[in-house]
Amino acid sequence: MDTQPYTSVIYRSLQSRHVLITGGASGIGAAMVEAFSAQGARVSFLDIAEAEGRALEATSGAQFVPCDVTDLAALQETIRAIGAAQGGLDILVNNAGNDQREAFGEVTPASWHRLLALNLDHQFFATQAATPFLAKAEHPSVIMLGSISWMRGRPGMTAYTSAKAAINGLTRTLARELGAQRIRVNCIVPGAILTARQQEKWLTPELNQEFINLQALKFRLDASHVARLALYLGSTESAGSTGANFIVDAGLTQN
Repeated sequence: MDTQPYTSVIYRSLQSRHVLITGGASGIGAAMVEAFSAQGARVSFLDIAEAEGRALEATSGAQFVPCDVTDLAALQETIRAIGAAQGGLDILVNNAGNDQREAFGEVTPASWHRLLALNLDHQFFATQAATPFLAKAEHPSVIMLGSISWMRGRPGMTAYTSAKAAINGLTRTLARELGAQRIRVNCIVPGAILTARQQEKWLTPELNQEFINLQALKFRLDASHVARLALYLGSTESAGSTGANFIVDAGLTQN
């Protein structure tokens, strides 16, 4: 775990700005809620996990709003309501996702579309709903979440890797689509990030060592490494960057 506080670098351009994070109750999303809150931003976050969301709300001071991001109509309505209540929106982080494993022969149309809805569809429709607010912000930023899984062609997760590959193209297109409104759109592409869910679901000592062996940097990444990059992309320090992938994988994709 990275032990440096989220205030080791102060981004003054983040103070008092309104940040909305999808899938913010756990894992990478929760780290980003904590990071932006520590920088003095006003943070709202969405998640389907209400108990975890309420607990994080109590400790971070951020606003938790229960929402199933696969219900696109409810997602857009929720974003519009939050934007109106908060007097605008400066930064949108499209973080929600699920890297559920599924054997190739067991994929069904229903499971395929469910994973695409969660990992891909919500990123577009959240951005669409947020754009009228972002266009009025002084330094608007959209942060997409990709994955190196599609770059490595990981088996057993075809719907997930397809969605994450599509986000690469979506990021570049949205950067062009929204650039005239001064809205920057970039994508964080995490590698093997050590989270509680990963440890619970499938991490073994052998797999843990495999990641370290494949990486150029010989330590496991955690959610804080992703959250720190999100701070940079939300701040004005990255004002000249849009349509770009920012990989956080300790050199894993070099292999």
